[in-house]
Amino acid sequence: MYLLKKVFELREKAHTDHEKPFLEHLEDLRVMVTRVVITLLISMIICFTFQGELMSLLRAPAEQVLHTKQKQSMPDPKLHKDIKVPTVEIWNEARKAEQIALGLDEAQRKTFYKNLANPDLEFHARSVSLLRAAKALPEEKRAGFVKNLGVDDQMVRQVTALLKSNPDTDSSAGSKVDMMSALKPTETFMLSMKLAFFAGIVLAFPLLLLFILQFVLPGLHTKEKRMLWPAMTVGFGLFVGGVCFAYFLVLPKALLFFYDWSSNLGVSNEWRIGEYISFATQFTLLFGLSFELPVVVMVLVKLGILTYESMSRTRTYAIVAIYVAAAIITPTPDIMTLNLMALPMLVLYEICIWLAWFDRKKNREAELREEEELRERRKQWLIQDEQAPVNDHHEEPSPEDMEESGDHGWHDDYHHDPELYHDPYHHGLPEDEEWHQPKDDSDADKKS
Repeated sequence: MYLLKKVFELREKAHTDHEKPFLEHLEDLRVMVTRVVITLLISMIICFTFQGELMSLLRAPAEQVLHTKQKQSMPDPKLHKDIKVPTVEIWNEARKAEQIALGLDEAQRKTFYKNLANPDLEFHARSVSLLRAAKALPEEKRAGFVKNLGVDDQMVRQVTALLKSNPDTDSSAGSKVDMMSALKPTETFMLSMKLAFFAGIVLAFPLLLLFILQFVLPGLHTKEKRMLWPAMTVGFGLFVGGVCFAYFLVLPKALLFFYDWSSNLGVSNEWRIGEYISFATQFTLLFGLSFELPVVVMVLVKLGILTYESMSRTRTYAIVAIYVAAAIITPTPDIMTLNLMALPMLVLYEICIWLAWFDRKKNREAELREEEELRERRKQWLIQDEQAPVNDHHEEPSPEDMEESGDHGWHDDYHHDPELYHDPYHHGLPEDEEWHQPKDDSDADKKS
């Protein structure tokens, strides 16, 4: 209720012509909520039809983490030009092929390897088997075991290089992160609904922002309504920029941090699909909303709640507040992710301070121009008054002018010939004297 009260106060400041009753505020709130719900339902239905693509899109950062860790565990091709260093994809295929060939005899194994699509898979699959055997031995005996294998020198060099880089030889390694798991029958369906909801927020964000601004700032003039669309475009661009910044840069680094942390503690990264999707969607949306800071600040500046002076004077307090807010809304406890969220917000806040300064400067320049125009007008009026001729002679209107104006001279006759009227208040007659009409010339003739 406190937040709703503050919103109503903003509405009153934005529309000071009259105060609305509380029930009319609630009616406007009902209309706004109805529009938001209908817009979200339509966008959710649209996004629900692309749930497969959305799922692949959100799983891509986790797969990127797995690919990065596997690539780090492979030998560097620049340092080992004398061997066939496999790529991550070829190594994964070789692990699967070697796992399948374990149950075959030598002849069957050769036939199996010959029928593979890539002829180099046999070489890499055999290196997987030898590397697994070498890793099962004590560390001080591994090098001697590799040298006494009785294989060609190229295989010895490859297994020796793989021992140093120590890639994973388990065929199921990484599959838990790649495929993930659902522990409830309805988990994947509810997950699709949740995914469609978050994607619908991103899709319908411009309209949602428009409805909210129309409720908070009613009674906008035509000029302000024209400025609303560019402001919404900037706000939507900042929101999408925050989502993309989190998805492409911050989310993979955060996942890699937690993957390494679990691996260092000896814990396998068997992430659940529901928990992962909730984490990824909330992570990206929070970054998108945090990038809306300039829009919120500039709205407060336009409403007169914030000024350039107050923002620049309280910059240090704002830095602390931004870090506290980032620590609260960031779903990860590491300092790296906290800085990745707080630093862009600090930069955007600094940009808001400069925007407020330019806005104040523009308003002052407009006020100075208005004052200058007013002074020029006053000077022109004074010059016109000094140059205007003074006419003390009163010209009597002509009969034609009197006829056109409908004035038959009664008032002028009264002023110029007061004898035509007998006014007790003007001629000192008693108040009980009868009011006389103008003298008739015919009666005067008769008396004479």
